[in-house]
Amino acid sequence: MLSQSLRMTARDWRAGELRFLLIALIVAVSALSAVGFFIDRMRTGLNRDAHQLLGADLLVGADQPVQPEWRREAERRGLVLADTVVFPSMAQAGEGEDSMAQLASIKAVSKGYPLRGQVKITQDPAQAGEALGERTRDTPAPGTVWVDPQILTALNTRVGGAITVGDKRFAIAQLIATEPDRGAAFVNFAPRVMMALDDLAATGLVENGSRVTYRMQVASPSNNDMARVSEYEAWLKNQISAGKVKGVRIESLENGRPEMNATLDRADRFLSLVGLLSAMLAAVAVAMAARRFMLRHLDACAMLRCLGLTQNQVTALYLIEFTLVGLAGSLVGVLVGFGAHYILLELLGNLVAADLPPVSLLPAFQGVATGMLLLVGFALPPVLQLRNVPHNRVIRREQAAPKPMALATYGLGICVFVGLLLWQAGDIRLALLTAAGFLFGFALFALVAWLGLRSLKRLRGAFDNQSWRFAVTSLQRRPGATVVQVVSLAMGLMALLILTVVRGDLTQAWRTATPPDAPNRFVINIQGDQKPAIEQRLRGAGVKEVVLYPMIRGRLTSVNGTAITRDTYDNDDARRMSDREFNLSTMKDMPATNEIVAGKWFSDAPGVAEASVEQGIAKTLRLKLGDVMRFNIGGLDVDAKVTSLRKLEWGSMRANFFVIVNPAAMESAAQTYMTAFHLPGDGAALGNSLSREFPNLTVIDVSGIIRQVQEVVDQVVVAVEFLFMFTLASGVLVLYAALMASQDERTREAGLLRALGATRKQLSRAQWIEFSLVGGLAGLLAATGAAALGWALATYQFKFPWTFSPTVWLAGVVVGALCAIIGGWLGLRMVLRQPPLQTLREA
Repeated sequence: MLSQSLRMTARDWRAGELRFLLIALIVAVSALSAVGFFIDRMRTGLNRDAHQLLGADLLVGADQPVQPEWRREAERRGLVLADTVVFPSMAQAGEGEDSMAQLASIKAVSKGYPLRGQVKITQDPAQAGEALGERTRDTPAPGTVWVDPQILTALNTRVGGAITVGDKRFAIAQLIATEPDRGAAFVNFAPRVMMALDDLAATGLVENGSRVTYRMQVASPSNNDMARVSEYEAWLKNQISAGKVKGVRIESLENGRPEMNATLDRADRFLSLVGLLSAMLAAVAVAMAARRFMLRHLDACAMLRCLGLTQNQVTALYLIEFTLVGLAGSLVGVLVGFGAHYILLELLGNLVAADLPPVSLLPAFQGVATGMLLLVGFALPPVLQLRNVPHNRVIRREQAAPKPMALATYGLGICVFVGLLLWQAGDIRLALLTAAGFLFGFALFALVAWLGLRSLKRLRGAFDNQSWRFAVTSLQRRPGATVVQVVSLAMGLMALLILTVVRGDLTQAWRTATPPDAPNRFVINIQGDQKPAIEQRLRGAGVKEVVLYPMIRGRLTSVNGTAITRDTYDNDDARRMSDREFNLSTMKDMPATNEIVAGKWFSDAPGVAEASVEQGIAKTLRLKLGDVMRFNIGGLDVDAKVTSLRKLEWGSMRANFFVIVNPAAMESAAQTYMTAFHLPGDGAALGNSLSREFPNLTVIDVSGIIRQVQEVVDQVVVAVEFLFMFTLASGVLVLYAALMASQDERTREAGLLRALGATRKQLSRAQWIEFSLVGGLAGLLAATGAAALGWALATYQFKFPWTFSPTVWLAGVVVGALCAIIGGWLGLRMVLRQPPLQTLREA
């Protein structure tokens, strides 16, 4: 049996019967493998490179020096360590009456800092203001400091000048252009003064009771080996939990940089969607190729049955043949995909890190397994139909209806398809949402196509044109093939349109979340009587939109009548929040970048205090709708009922508040104001002039953080663009398979019509009309399905606004018709070049 199957495989290969199926499988697996290899390395690389925003793979922050045994354990595991100590203090310059002082964020760093990323330094204030400088692995030399350029203006000094920090005098050696782990903590908003850790003791600023943050940076010796860091993190958490250690915070990318984590999370889900749609396209392509193979082997199966082979033997022959084709196509597809992913990396150029993690075996294994699963799910039904070919097929060219068992295997194909989507996506919700959309679309498309064919009967005589009648009759003659063709073409186009729509909306959402004009300056501690002057100064500096938000300092004292103490919560984040004052705000309307996820925005009724709470802090403090929070605001107790939970867009860099209370309840509370705005170019002059004119103000520059976020977003968007182009190429095969599925039958019909007197011109017009109808209907269905599924993905998965675009329908109909016409023309020209008699003989 094996030798006979090998001979049949060789014969089918020589006859060209297996080429289309093999090419479909190779392209499908290579598409999946290339996307898989690329996604695997890009996803790992993006997460690894994003750790530069922490300066390490893991940060251990504490109010006291990190315990020595924790350091020894990290070193024992082969991890690399560095230390920083951060605290606010005054920096001074000048002598006597000419002396000037500035609140600064002092940062003492050890050798090796930072473990991930690099500090950029320069001696040119203009370059520093534009984040331009030389990358360095060095740290400040003893007796010297590196400072933000704002320090020079505030203290009226220069590079090479001297400043005093505590009891020690330092020389300014460099200006800091960028600092990878700057973060968004309040202490980091003050201008930075960076010194060597060995100089810290000489300043005399760190004593018992000092408000100092100690951070131990932890990193793997290899950029691509995070296992050791994860194991150490788990060990450290156990030590903290077992010893009930207080005042320690473990920071990772997820909890240390929420704005960057949100960006990477969206990128990860879209990359999953690309792989998921590639799997769908692969399934459709292989199904169409297998069906074509089955139709071309009906006569051969009937002959084998006449020669004495049983149904089981026929099944075994073709199963062996398909298995050989599947293994060959899968292996070749993995190799092609492996090479193709290097082309993608080359095309990305400098936007992809040169030291991406090495290729893992998982995408290769997934590629081979996917190829075999596709054959099992979508080639098995046609094979089972071949086993049921009757003997009299040799004499009577009639095709029996599929047996129940053959139809049941299509259910197996659907299960395989759903399982494949779950595997490729790595996100159950995303996979199920897309699978449900495509399966529902498949059934709906088939119904609409069938109804469309029924309606064409009445249109057959609508035009007194022989080509129109030929076209309508041809569609009516083989309704099953026509429905399959419309559905397949629609499914392929829908996948491509979804990627087009979602890709465009996603990249737009990313860019608008942190747009180029995102606020890069914050001004806090504005007094009520200073509001008009501040607004006038900002408008005069070219700030387009000036909004001053109230800020109210209040301490959370109880929830639902239960007093809040340090022992109320086990979580360190909750302890810290309950142990300090909140920055509350009050406003009538919700900020545009906020979204209500539970409850409703307050009505601001007189005498009623209502609060809207950010969902993250609500989870940390175990707050829910209906809870009553009591805040002590300068001796005034305010009881506010939680009436809504909000989701914040951290990447927007706009003014965000954890708790917002309705204005009617805050009329008697002491308030200051803050504002956030975008200042083009170097805004140091405005910040310094504001600080001199209004000494109570604190001007915060976050332009460095925005640049970091935008750099990562740009890199992700480029990766998405190229992945889209590659998946687009994999969809071309689906369109070709759908159009060529009935090529043999069309060839026979064309030969018969020409033999009966139809002219070449009539036949050509009929084919054009037929393919235009099929392609137009498929395009209309595809656009409708893409719009519906795109809305669902945007609303429930990616969480960004969906916009209605009529051009999707226009594009769907036009592209569908063009694809069908081009495919039909390619098939038709071969028929018209040969005599009708030759066509009928070959048929």
